[in-house]
Amino acid sequence: MSPRAEAGGFAAYWELTKPRVVALIVFTALIGMAMAVEPGEPWPLPAMAAGFAGIWLAAASAAAINHLLDQRIDALMARTQHRPLAVGSLRPMQVLGFALLLGVASMALLGLVVNWFCAVLTFASLIGYAIIYTGWLKRATPQNIVIGGLAGAAPPLLGWAAVKGWPAGVTFAQLFSQLDYDRPLLLVLIIFVWTPPHFWALAIFRRDDYARAMIPMLPVVYGVTYTRWQILFYSVLLLVVSLLPGIVPGMSHELYLGGALVLGGVFVWYAWRLLDPPSELFAMKVFHYSVIYLMALFAFLLADHWLIPDTATAAALRFEPVG
Repeated sequence: MSPRAEAGGFAAYWELTKPRVVALIVFTALIGMAMAVEPGEPWPLPAMAAGFAGIWLAAASAAAINHLLDQRIDALMARTQHRPLAVGSLRPMQVLGFALLLGVASMALLGLVVNWFCAVLTFASLIGYAIIYTGWLKRATPQNIVIGGLAGAAPPLLGWAAVKGWPAGVTFAQLFSQLDYDRPLLLVLIIFVWTPPHFWALAIFRRDDYARAMIPMLPVVYGVTYTRWQILFYSVLLLVVSLLPGIVPGMSHELYLGGALVLGGVFVWYAWRLLDPPSELFAMKVFHYSVIYLMALFAFLLADHWLIPDTATAAALRFEPVG
């Protein structure tokens, strides 16, 4: 038995939460929260803190369920064979109890302290990733990550909902006109389009693992060359989609658009180079850059939102007449 298996305890439970993956999730949720607050408005810190904790708990719960449902697969794959269930440091019922505890705590916190709308959206996202994607889509179709990626793309919307909620008397149409819910949906779209090239780059490098585990990932079913072209297609589409926040009045300015163009251009270059890579490891370079890309893109959006207020200066930067 490995040292990790013998250690068990906190380290094993912490690993169930997939801390690095969840960190990226809550980062995009925090951006959603911050974008929901206009410069000059007071920060709803209690709701934001509770929302952050609740979304983290839900993501950690989904990650633990992923461990549980993928126990057989994890034991067969080199990348995951160290996980707690695969090495025997935890038993399935322990993992199930832990996942349920996190999930119940998340829903209680979001529903009672934040707002019911954020709680419902977060629960739907949890079910979408943990049950629909992990339990079904992952094993059913090579488009698994495309369809299932919607659940993983939801955090900016969850963060926005933690701040804005759904006030009584507001209709569905007014949700977009009065509370600007079109803005977090654009962020969801960006992550949704980002997910396939991000994950397929990893799948190319780990295709033997997926084949051994009988998971129909795109490079296993259609081959590496086809997958590389799909990565290029989605990377170009991502560059286009990432510019959409510039269409929404007041959502972004030249700072974000410049960053999106540079970051997206580099992503497209990586995808183009992947068609004839210098080494087998280049796919992992694409994978690692995709993580940097998403964090930097959202950081540019946040900086743009707070450093360029919607004043006469911002209007001039957007070449709009003032008053």
